[in-house]
Amino acid sequence: MTEFLQIDFPALICGTLAALVCALVGNFLVLTRQSMFGDAVGHVVFPGIVIAYLLAGTTAIWVMLAGAGTAALVTALLVEFLRRIAGVDPSTALGAVFTAMFALGVVLLEQSGLAGTSFDVHHILYGNVEAAIWPAATGPASLFNMDTLSQLPAQIGRLMIGLGLVTATILLLFKELRIVCFDPVFAATIGLRPKLVGAVITALAALAAVVSLEAVGVILVVAMMVCPPATARLLTDDLRMQVVISAVVAIASGILGYGVAAFLPSALGFDLSLGAAGTIAVVAGLFQLAAMLAGPKRRPARVA
Repeated sequence: MTEFLQIDFPALICGTLAALVCALVGNFLVLTRQSMFGDAVGHVVFPGIVIAYLLAGTTAIWVMLAGAGTAALVTALLVEFLRRIAGVDPSTALGAVFTAMFALGVVLLEQSGLAGTSFDVHHILYGNVEAAIWPAATGPASLFNMDTLSQLPAQIGRLMIGLGLVTATILLLFKELRIVCFDPVFAATIGLRPKLVGAVITALAALAAVVSLEAVGVILVVAMMVCPPATARLLTDDLRMQVVISAVVAIASGILGYGVAAFLPSALGFDLSLGAAGTIAVVAGLFQLAAMLAGPKRRPARVA
């Protein structure tokens, strides 16, 4: 039990929290046809996070968000410059800037000496859930000891803060988010500001990416922003129920995915290791496949 609490429990919680925070935001990305926005965010904020860490020497969430926000602003300005001044096609401008920003992050990693740390490119892409270790755990009593709980890995603390902010925002602005996602024209006629609400969705996606990126990597961030919400959308037309189902699918994917990675190979007698972030993404994809094959048929029109 002590070994489980020290090694597997924090990694399990880390992967599950990342899956949950990304899935909650992903509901509104899917509804506004921005499913791949998480991929773009992951590439764009990467150099900003690296620069913020180099300048501040800490991975505090506010430092990371400042770096990510600055990188996103620079990206927007570059895209607008290429689109309006240089006359480049919008999709081409986006592709060029996103690729250049991620490449800049890779160069900064290599030249700054951060390669091989938790900011290694491999970890940024594929995640490093297994790095979440809880050395202070000494047994089941550690789960009820505030001093021991305060020494949980920093990744979990950032994910909990991110999950709290995302959940609070969704609960506070649920009506506005629902109207804008399904009918932005009607939202504008009743005094709502679709662009402002869209900016809130973008900010939530950036927040989810920032708090999850170091722990689970870009691939899992994208998978969890798409698969659980898409699975839920195949099962219900009610947005509240969709959010609940997506959260359940995300939690199940985190638990089952980590269990497969950590315990299945040894149980079957294989001497190999599986990346937890990858298996969580695969399990989420299997849930979506099951919903596509066995779920009720979906209508083309979107109904709130």
